[in-house]
This record gives sequence, structure tokens and C-alpha cells, in this order.
Amino acid sequence: MSDMGDMITVTGNVGTTPELKRTNAGVAVTTFRLARGLRRFDRDAAAWSDAGTSWYTVSVFRDLADHAFTSLHKGDRVIVTGRLRVRDWETSSAKGTAVEIDAEAIGHDLRWGTTTFVKAARPTAHVGSRTSAGPEDAWAAPGLDAGEHELGAPHSAEAPQPPALLEEHTGEGGAEPEPPF
Repeated sequence: MSDMGDMITVTGNVGTTPELKRTNAGVAVTTFRLARGLRRFDRDAAAWSDAGTSWYTVSVFRDLADHAFTSLHKGDRVIVTGRLRVRDWETSSAKGTAVEIDAEAIGHDLRWGTTTFVKAARPTAHVGSRTSAGPEDAWAAPGLDAGEHELGAPHSAEAPQPPALLEEHTGEGGAEPEPPF
């Protein structure tokens, strides 16, 4: 088993639809599979060739879980940084090794496309009878409430809804999806 202190950064494609769950304590947890396609340059053929795919299960917690669930879609090219966990597993009919990443940061890989960033709304602090934005909301333009910006409130009624939840990915039955490279 890997030490929980091992940090890893992986670029790859979101290989499954992200799934959001909540613990009994209400903590958000989003999970998805990340496919990292490996390629090698064949000098004799003077061409690149596929050399397999490495698969990681990514777990994301708390606010980052909510943001990842809303922002990420199957096929998106992303960069994930987090703590690596490698563990052996065994059932009555099979055994294997699971490679997991507890993500601390996720972003779209801008080499492959563009994205639009919308800062998440922060709760306002109440001081006496006045409401004031905290220092993390100092970016807001004058005249806008904390958590709003020129593009509108990030959680407005017009905001796109997150994708519907799918059944939990168990890894059983069928081949892993191929990432779009």
C-alpha cells in the first residue's frame, strides 16, 4: 500500500460520468475514473503508437467535490493533483490492485480547449445589522453583491444543472471506455 503522503499529478481524460454522493455527515464526495493514455515514439517507423492506458479512480471531497461534479464531464481533458493510494483487493472470484487519487486540485487541461471560470459564492459575514463581504470576495466589481460578478450570480436559476447521476461504477462487466485522444 502506498503512503498517504505520496503526491501525484496526472493529465488524462475523465473516463466515466462523475458521480456525486454525500456521507452521513453531509460531506460531498465526487468520484470518477481518469484514463491516462500512454504513447511511445517508434524510431524505426518514425511514428507514435499507443502503449496502453493507465486507469485511476479519483475521489474529490467537500466544496471541490461539488465544483468538480458541476464542471467535469466524461471525455474532458483534465489535470489532477492529489495523494496517491495503491491498494490490493480480493474477492472470491478475482483479485487486483486499485490505484486511487484523493484529489486536492483539478482543472481543465487548456492545451486541448478553453474553459470559463466562475468564482463560487461565499457566505457573507454579518456584522451588527450590516452585511459585508469577506476578503475572499474583494474581486467582485463595485455595486455587486459578494459571489456575483459581471456574468451574473454563479448559482442563478439560469445556471446549467449538473448531469444526472449514473449507477456507481464497479469495474465489473465490460471493457473500460477508451479515452478520446
